[in-house]
Amino acid sequence: MQKTSFLSEGVTQMFLSTLSFALANVFVKELKHIPAMEIVLIRCLLAVIFCYAGLRYVREDWRGSNRKLLLLRGIFGTTALAFFFITLQNIPLASAMTIQYLSPIFTAIIAIFVLKESVKFSQWIFYVLAFVGVLMVEKFDPRVSFLYLLLGIFSAFCSGVAYNLVRTLRGREHPLIVVLHFQIVGVVVGFLFTIFNWETPVGWDWFFLLLIGIFSQLGQVFLTNAFQKERAASVAIVNYTGLIYALLIGWFVFGELQTLQSLMGMLLVVCSVVLSVIYSKRQRDVENLESSIG
Repeated sequence: MQKTSFLSEGVTQMFLSTLSFALANVFVKELKHIPAMEIVLIRCLLAVIFCYAGLRYVREDWRGSNRKLLLLRGIFGTTALAFFFITLQNIPLASAMTIQYLSPIFTAIIAIFVLKESVKFSQWIFYVLAFVGVLMVEKFDPRVSFLYLLLGIFSAFCSGVAYNLVRTLRGREHPLIVVLHFQIVGVVVGFLFTIFNWETPVGWDWFFLLLIGIFSQLGQVFLTNAFQKERAASVAIVNYTGLIYALLIGWFVFGELQTLQSLMGMLLVVCSVVLSVIYSKRQRDVENLESSIG
């Protein structure tokens, strides 16, 4: 009898993606003196090299066959990335991550119309609980201006669109092709902006930029695999675990202390994620059972 694991492959991939991006965010925040679009350019340039090498290894055509969808995924992904980096550099790490974690809600809502996926009432409860936990952590941080709040929300919305485009491309394109086109758009857009605002990295800046590229590439590959192996609503909420990383890193690395209310919010987010994973897995098992019987 084959054993079933608690975490599906898609959910596991999303956990790994979240951890990788959290590590990349540390170095983005360390490079406050480097313009956000310059970091986007270098990050995406490194990723293009990694992706192209990977595609050569698996002997896949890098150009892909669904170029309009790939272009749209690249545009929305690059926009989300750029605005997120801007907020990350200008407000506390946990606050920036908190705003960004509105993206799973946008993902689930957009998936209803784009992918025709249904979200059960119980799942909406988990989303609401997670959102309440995020608000508790956010705690109306006075260090967050209204401008950066809007930029962060717009970034989260663009991420939601991009995630659904990844799901739309499931089975149509190799995951590395999807990631590659995102990075190509990032290089082009980043180059156009950086021409007029270049800040030459010095010393450790280059090493930090390299780590941003490596961890971001790992995170992007894991993320693409997750959305191509699992329903959008099932894996999107796992993104909230990155908030835990942000709180811990913000505390240990940047000295950003949190209140008791923030810690309670963190616990609420974790509980919501675990309950969502359990519910999604049980729902999937029921659907598979009904399908096999039918």
